[in-house]
Amino acid sequence: MRIGIVAGEASGDLLGAGLINAVRERNPAVEFEGVAGPMMQAAGCKVIENADALAVMGLIEPIREIPRLLRLRRMLVSRWQSDPPDVVIGIDAPDFNLGLELKLRRSGIRTVQYVSPTVWAWRQGRIKKIRKAVDLVLCLLPFEKQFYDEHDVAAVFVGHPVAERLTANPDMQAARRRLGLGSELVVAVLPGSRQGEVQRLGQAFARACALIVADKETENVSFVAPMANAGLRSIFQEQLQAAGMLERFLLLDGDSETAITAADVALLASGTASLEAAMLGTPAVVAYKVARLTRFVLKVFRLLKAPYIAMPNLLAGKLLLPEFVQEKATPEALKAAVSELLLDPVLRDSIAEEFSRLRCMLAHSADERAASAILDLIGQR
Repeated sequence: MRIGIVAGEASGDLLGAGLINAVRERNPAVEFEGVAGPMMQAAGCKVIENADALAVMGLIEPIREIPRLLRLRRMLVSRWQSDPPDVVIGIDAPDFNLGLELKLRRSGIRTVQYVSPTVWAWRQGRIKKIRKAVDLVLCLLPFEKQFYDEHDVAAVFVGHPVAERLTANPDMQAARRRLGLGSELVVAVLPGSRQGEVQRLGQAFARACALIVADKETENVSFVAPMANAGLRSIFQEQLQAAGMLERFLLLDGDSETAITAADVALLASGTASLEAAMLGTPAVVAYKVARLTRFVLKVFRLLKAPYIAMPNLLAGKLLLPEFVQEKATPEALKAAVSELLLDPVLRDSIAEEFSRLRCMLAHSADERAASAILDLIGQR
């Protein structure tokens, strides 16, 4: 049996590796090939192209990458049409994968989309394309399956691997000892995992932290910032230097779990980091900015339907994490929200209790459930 698989970025690589291992526990002879990152490669996936080839984001920003992405898609279609695998699985990267899946499914190849596009939040018209492109959607969130059921698209809720990967009872003091931090208040700062995010948010984050230490009530706060790669670390260092905050920060190479566990509060860019904070029980303040043209398109065409941007808020159906989007993400607003949480331990505890309920909602052995759904689809369970 042979499975094609296409993953984008580090989060897709992590999902793909877990899926490969879970499938091979049931059938060690299964072969995987496709667009893969280092974790999928270590799990035994044959590499046609590296996963970072799909590391693009936004509505407008990826335009310059379209010719290269179209060439990659044509190559994959040609390869798999001439030698069809039993199923092709697209992991996240919906703008790339749905087009690929549509062409392959029309050729008679079964297709799966692992991680639903945020069709329930914006550009809901994409549901028509999804219905044509895939035999099955594997959903990480419970309300996604309900959405697909209402639109007659086969879907399975598998749970979210983040809820299982991160410890249910993190040890704050052990994390602080590991980082060399004391008993003072600690803020974890995560300005994003992409260059555009750090460029748009990093300065506001750095200035917000400067305002925090300028306040006598919070002047002794320590800051720790896990950086996704060396390039982002360099950008954020310059922003911290400009704000006069570089000496107050402990910068890490990765290890967001330890940084968030050690923190009383996190200040972060909307994305997977907000869900990580929730699963680790750390209250957070969330901010996000997109490029001006992307913002214009979203607003003019009324493409955004979701009431919140942070995943914990969407799951809870209410505002657990303060959110600041676009022009509202000012240093002053971010400072006020972070300080409120730092100075109110009762509020932090009540938010952490809400987070524990979200963990129960999401922890469902996602790798194993995804593997079972795929093997069921191709009749190899």
